Amino acid sequence: MRYLHRALLLAGIAALALVSLCGCRHHDRQDQYDRSTASDASAPARTTITALIWAPDWPEQMLQIAEEFGKLNPDIHVNVQFMIGNSVEENIKPRVASGNLPDLVSVNPNAYAAELADQGVLADVGGTSAWQNMLGALKSDWTSRQGKKFGISGGVATTLIYYNEAMFAKAGIKTLPTNFRDFLRVCEQLKRAGFVPIMWNGGFPNMLGNGPFASGFANDIVAREPDWKRKIADGSLKLDTPAGADIFEKIALIPERGYVQKGFMATDYDGGIQLFKDGKVAMAFHGSWAAGLLLHGNRFKVGIFIPPWNAPGQQVVPVIGSETGFAVCDTPNKAAAMRFLEFIAGKGFPILQHKRRNIPPFKHVEGTVVTDQAMVDYTNAVSRYRVTSSPYYSVLPSNSIEQLHRLMQDVLLQKISPRQAAKLLDESIKNQATMHYK
Repeated sequence: MRYLHRALLLAGIAALALVSLCGCRHHDRQDQYDRSTASDASAPARTTITALIWAPDWPEQMLQIAEEFGKLNPDIHVNVQFMIGNSVEENIKPRVASGNLPDLVSVNPNAYAAELADQGVLADVGGTSAWQNMLGALKSDWTSRQGKKFGISGGVATTLIYYNEAMFAKAGIKTLPTNFRDFLRVCEQLKRAGFVPIMWNGGFPNMLGNGPFASGFANDIVAREPDWKRKIADGSLKLDTPAGADIFEKIALIPERGYVQKGFMATDYDGGIQLFKDGKVAMAFHGSWAAGLLLHGNRFKVGIFIPPWNAPGQQVVPVIGSETGFAVCDTPNKAAAMRFLEFIAGKGFPILQHKRRNIPPFKHVEGTVVTDQAMVDYTNAVSRYRVTSSPYYSVLPSNSIEQLHRLMQDVLLQKISPRQAAKLLDESIKNQATMHYK
């Protein structure tokens, strides 16, 4: 069970409403940028730091942040490298194994990153202004078992369903679904009206994990097991059950009934968002980090609602927590990387926030925050729920995340059954606990 202390979280969110003026693009190859902010050949020698960043929906903004930092800090040059693939962890592990560590790195608030901190791979950022400014409700996500503060959140993360209000109206849908049975009824109504009900990211399993898996886990497992976090850690959580299988059954059921776009197994992150923006699908199961892309620049109005993955008569369990954030590796350039971290979380933060329109993870933001009142209200409402779950990248052991991606795709391709997928995921989590490898 996960509780977000309402007072601490809402204090940060409420401030956004005062400045409201009404955020992962997936790359098929790794782009490495090496920008210099000074051209004077006689300039003093500078420290070059490497930043390995997960910025699938804001690469240009990350480059701009590095450039602006260089202008204010001419003694430091930032070499920005972008992560590729389906997860943060698959980019970090080879660097850790080879000892080729970046100086600043994107990390998820999970047991793997926490263990890296306890092993001395990640530096403690508890003495930074960024840590002091981060919302108190998020700090436990970024604190290891040994008490090390290992990262700074990139935002408050929650998942939701964005929908095309015009399509809903034309299909005669007057009430938003509040449970999974009603959701299927809405999908059928949309299909009969000639619309593709929802976009499914079969080609980018990260979003299947953030979307239907996370909500399935929340409503099938977290709703019934208050001690789920400890049981994942010690390997005693049981997923080889009807409830565990139900998570995968729901993922498969939506396309089985013809509620998704053709060729959905090839739909990547960018393609999925574009389908929604082009009016080719009625709904997109996505995250608050993509609000800037999904709520704006459309020819139609967009509404949002909590993913109703709950059974009729049961309270829905929403997903809320920390976005992927930033950590500093314990390298010879640690001090310079700390300065860059402070800039990202300080003067540089509005650069990425204006693009993504996500919910800031800070009590105070330097500069103007651009967000949407609907997203502020949604996050506010979700934070009030007595029982919530965490994003899937915070829930599962890192090796199990990689296996989950394959399992979801295999279920969708009908290579394995939902029950087999649940059994294999159960075995993976238990194995990770036995190996003490998070």
